[in-house]
Amino acid sequence: METLKELKQYLSSPRDLAIVVHRNPDGDAIGSALGLFHVLRQMGHTIRLLAPSEYPPVLNWMPGVEAFIIYDLKDQEAKQALERSELVFALDFNALDRIDKMGEYLHHAGKKMVMIDHHLDPEPFADLQVSDPTASSTCEVLYVMLEQMGLESYINREVADCLYTGILTDTGSFSFSLSSRLFRIAGELLDRGVNNNRLQDLLFNQLPEKHLRILGYCLYKRLEVLPEYHTAIITLSKKDYEYFKIQRGDTEGIVNYLLRIEGVKLAAFIHEQPTITKLSLRSKGDISVKEMAQKYFKGGGHKNAAGGQSFIGLEATVKKFKAILPKYKDILTGREVVSSQEK
Repeated sequence: METLKELKQYLSSPRDLAIVVHRNPDGDAIGSALGLFHVLRQMGHTIRLLAPSEYPPVLNWMPGVEAFIIYDLKDQEAKQALERSELVFALDFNALDRIDKMGEYLHHAGKKMVMIDHHLDPEPFADLQVSDPTASSTCEVLYVMLEQMGLESYINREVADCLYTGILTDTGSFSFSLSSRLFRIAGELLDRGVNNNRLQDLLFNQLPEKHLRILGYCLYKRLEVLPEYHTAIITLSKKDYEYFKIQRGDTEGIVNYLLRIEGVKLAAFIHEQPTITKLSLRSKGDISVKEMAQKYFKGGGHKNAAGGQSFIGLEATVKKFKAILPKYKDILTGREVVSSQEK
């Protein structure tokens, strides 16, 4: 299966299918998976939704989200779902290590796979690769794919809400990764019944009180600005996690606040987990945090939004991050663009 035409023909009769998203799935992963789920169900297919770990509670309202099988919670059920599937759709990730043990299974199982994604440098694990790094989100890629396959008639209100959710979350409410094509698609989703005000409220105005208290603590007590490098850093220790009883999703979006500071071009949220220290990196303009994450912190992502990890503890990781900044000083101060070959 090498073309969308072949995929459409394959889907012309009922199949047993699986849709898999990456660990710690976000709005784009869940939105694209549920959008495809509702399209394929209308076409008469049996579909199973799988994720390595739980999705954020803020997405509990999404139509069909309760159908997700979480590998961390139900590993045997997840394995059985993959075993029964004739074809697996991989959404919003482009490397099998992003789905942990499910990736190991799929690597050895020889399942037919279709990748739908928008991240750079995809690995060649899928039989059909639908990848567009210029797109704002996997939901945008999926919308265009459905158009090209002549399946846009299946984009009903439920599907439109799911796709619009992924676009909203991955563009920061239309703040970045924008294009004329994206606005065309957003307009067409509105025409199909999306209520923008309703989704904005569901996604961004339903924070628990604890989230705001954690944010306030981070900005007041854990913020460090390095003006000579146009960089801001927030750190959280294991003790902070224990004190606030921080759980998955409680710190979502904190790193983005740092780019609101005048003059800041590079933002880092460095937080200590029980066995690992994680980094969330954001940037403006030509500063590639993807390259920084790949080169120094075994991570990856997008040019202006990436993540990484470290096993040397919080203090040493922060020290390592600061030691890297002089290598990027020219681009951070706007004097010249530093290429990867020069570093």
